[in-house]
Amino acid sequence: MFTSLDGRTVVVTGGSKGIGKGIARVFARSGANVLVAARDGSTLAQAADDLRGEGGRVEAVTGDVAKVEDCRAIAAAAADRFGGIDVLCANAGIFPDKPFIELTEADIDAVLGCNLKGTMFMVQACLPALEASGRGRVVITSSITGPITGYPGWSHYGASKAAQLGFLRTAAIELAPKKVTINAVMPGNIATEGLAEMGGDYIRETEAVIPQHRLGGVEDIGYAALFFATDQAAYITGQTIVVDGGQTLPESPAALAGI
Repeated sequence: MFTSLDGRTVVVTGGSKGIGKGIARVFARSGANVLVAARDGSTLAQAADDLRGEGGRVEAVTGDVAKVEDCRAIAAAAADRFGGIDVLCANAGIFPDKPFIELTEADIDAVLGCNLKGTMFMVQACLPALEASGRGRVVITSSITGPITGYPGWSHYGASKAAQLGFLRTAAIELAPKKVTINAVMPGNIATEGLAEMGGDYIRETEAVIPQHRLGGVEDIGYAALFFATDQAAYITGQTIVVDGGQTLPESPAALAGI
């Protein structure tokens, strides 16, 4: 039986849609106070409205995690509205598709700025409040793409997701004396708006090579994040959990023949 998260404060970046909104919904249903942050104010406001009534209080604040000052403003908003921060879900990320040979410096900077620097900046901004909590938790949304697998067009995205895990391991050592844990969830193919934009053929081909023969749901990632946030996970830090329906297990499509 896990302890309740009633009354604890959770910051979810990239919380206006997709995996971030799924994470926010799971925490709200658990009774936590949730601050969702994203760059697009209109979709963010709609997301907050959708999430209200799930359980805990839900508030929203706009901000771009690639900007240090915005990260500080997000952290300050959580502390001001809820009195502190117990959990940071560093989820904000972008995944533009472009062949490696065509990547420009601006393309790479944009992805690393949001996915890697944004994660690091948010942890820095929230750290004083997380330490003051006495049970601070950081949960990073990484990916199987980069750390485990590769996919054409996502070399910059994969690099950013692998880099998040490099950051994670040293950060876990430095944050341990502050009683703050930091772990990562590594999603496989999850049914989101972004994946839908890749088209039906991509989805069908992907489902065919997943042992469960289906995409994951955004709340599947939310439940993994929720576990890392519990008191029962207090002795787990610097670790990752893959949530992919077994996608990374077969050594070739032939392994799934007849299944």
